[in-house]
Amino acid sequence: MTDPNKVAHHYHSGHLLKRISDGCAALDLTPPISRDALAPVDEFHIGGRLATEPFVKALDLSPQSRVVDFGCGLGGPARYVAAATGAHVTGIDLTAEFVETGRALTEWTGMSDRVQLIEGSVLDLPLESDSMDAAYMIHVGMNIADKVGIAREAMRVLKPGGIFAIYDVMQVGEGNMDYPAPWASTSDQSALAPPETYEAALKSVGFELTDRIDRTVFAKQFFEDLAAAQSRADGPPHLGLHLIMGDDTALKVQNMVRNIEGGLIAPIEIHARLPI
Repeated sequence: MTDPNKVAHHYHSGHLLKRISDGCAALDLTPPISRDALAPVDEFHIGGRLATEPFVKALDLSPQSRVVDFGCGLGGPARYVAAATGAHVTGIDLTAEFVETGRALTEWTGMSDRVQLIEGSVLDLPLESDSMDAAYMIHVGMNIADKVGIAREAMRVLKPGGIFAIYDVMQVGEGNMDYPAPWASTSDQSALAPPETYEAALKSVGFELTDRIDRTVFAKQFFEDLAAAQSRADGPPHLGLHLIMGDDTALKVQNMVRNIEGGLIAPIEIHARLPI
């Protein structure tokens, strides 16, 4: 069982907003700032915006949709959903610094009318039952052992026919993961599980599975392109995920890539729907 306090500590730095603000200043970015300009730092998952776009398109949202983001981080995907579809998005995250920083970024991008970020647990959402049209979770389940609890809360807050989409790093082979990784400094902060565990959890609370997509090929190409870009660059970018992950960013990414290439883990999408 992962300890929520240790998970929150893993992501906390105390100076995240200032680092992002300094990065924006170095790029001559001042509010109002385009959400696209912030994508290198606020899309904290494999593939970043390149992964978010097709993932969100599959949700089939409209301006009337009300959506919940499980583990919203800095709110990058939430702001993309709101801008791309017009939907109203509520993001929930355990890490207070992520929520505080995300609220500031939402104000900078002029999206506070459609995006609300709240500190809280995805296992006990501060939302009414049957209040949401869709839910999604991006690179969050690796920190939560209770996959049934996640599925149960999604089922509770979704209306009949509601969609729940997941994009997580999942265990697909035998062996021990190397740490630190982007989501955990040590193994006791990690709750990696195979796709079958997620699917069983979803089905146990009444979801009907609609799709499973393996993003391994996409991930390998993404990291290959990223390494090539870094080799051409003169130092790290002013805005990038290193601002979140800290001084050992390279090691965290290296460990994750090694385990993807070794067939131990893979980025997987799972899509499910509640019966009408």
